[in-house]
Amino acid sequence: MLQPPRTRGRSSPPGPLAADAELLALYDRWLRIEIEYPGVRRETLPNLVRFVRPAPGMNRVAYSRLDLAEIDAAIEQQIATFRPMDQPFEWLVAEHDGPPGLQDRLIAHGFSPDDDPSAVMLLDLRDAPPSLLAPVKADVRRLQQREELGAVIRVLEQAVGGSYGWLPRRLGDHMAMPGYLSVVVAYADGLPACCGWIYFHPGNPFAELFGGATVPDRRGAGLYSAVLAARVQEAAQRGVRYVATGASPMSRPILEKNGFRVLSFLHALSWEGPSER
Repeated sequence: MLQPPRTRGRSSPPGPLAADAELLALYDRWLRIEIEYPGVRRETLPNLVRFVRPAPGMNRVAYSRLDLAEIDAAIEQQIATFRPMDQPFEWLVAEHDGPPGLQDRLIAHGFSPDDDPSAVMLLDLRDAPPSLLAPVKADVRRLQQREELGAVIRVLEQAVGGSYGWLPRRLGDHMAMPGYLSVVVAYADGLPACCGWIYFHPGNPFAELFGGATVPDRRGAGLYSAVLAARVQEAAQRGVRYVATGASPMSRPILEKNGFRVLSFLHALSWEGPSER
């Protein structure tokens, strides 16, 4: 079975401390290599792990550990596998991954660079600050039915922009799976103002945060922190050890204030086909 590189017996890397390297190894194992997604096929090869979703979902290489000599051949093999599916295809590259130059080689083979990578942030719930575990005072509601997801769409359209026609089906299907997904919305003056959700993967010590967003005219009122606390507290109640997320520059300071640590950065390079020369 493909495993992250061992860190014991190696000198501390120039970026993360040795303890962070151990946490990154756990992160890679549980959220990139061994994780299971409902309705998605995981394929573990000697040098990478890829996930194949039913159309029109996003296929991806979630983890790779390549030697310099095999980079180009490995990239070409994945393109040959995914191109006939006529679906979006991305390759996730964390800054703690190797070998050096992988992103450059992916770009040379037609992948688009990710100029806005997400920060890989992690909270060990044993170290959660008391303020994060205190009772939530804001009007934060946990959604129970697919039909309530319109509140999430309303927040995301105002906070982020874009189209979310896919969201009721995907999140609604996941909400129907007992214990798998929890979606929360904070209300202000009776209107949805902030949202976020958390996945609990069976048999996995990590829970994952997604979707944290606040409408512009309600930012700075503590709603993001309230939605964060509601999800973290549920994770603690369910005995999860770690909570992980990919953070934007806007959410990163709030997460850091609440005990999350940046361990790496994750680039999602999407394949657009060979560039015209």
